[in-house]
Amino acid sequence: QVQLVESGGGLVQAGGSLRLSCAASAQTFSTYAMGWFRQAPGKEREFVAAINWSGSSTYYADSVKGRFTMPRDNAKNTVYLQMNSLKPEDTAVYYCAARTYWGGNYDSAAAYNYWGQGTQVTVSS
Repeated sequence: QVQLVESGGGLVQAGGSLRLSCAASAQTFSTYAMGWFRQAPGKEREFVAAINWSGSSTYYADSVKGRFTMPRDNAKNTVYLQMNSLKPEDTAVYYCAARTYWGGNYDSAAAYNYWGQGTQVTVSS
């Protein structure tokens, strides 16, 4: 069982930056692949980024590629989402998620076993 707690959300102007953190409770955190998803009002949850257990492989949605990065620190049981050049369309609740395997469906919410409670990110124009 893994408990995930996101933090770092808030209100920022367009063009600004935020760093989200996701702290995991599992002592075996380094064996989990991680993902970030987001959900805007009235829309489905969508993939943002994913990283494998070691951090050697990362994937990003086209909408955030070149602006967001997703590093992880296994010594701190934490994964991050560094968001730069934010746009109003990035406004959403951001969720981190964990799963016990790494595969081609890293962008599918259904592939993740554990979820955090979410943190709100609002980008003003």
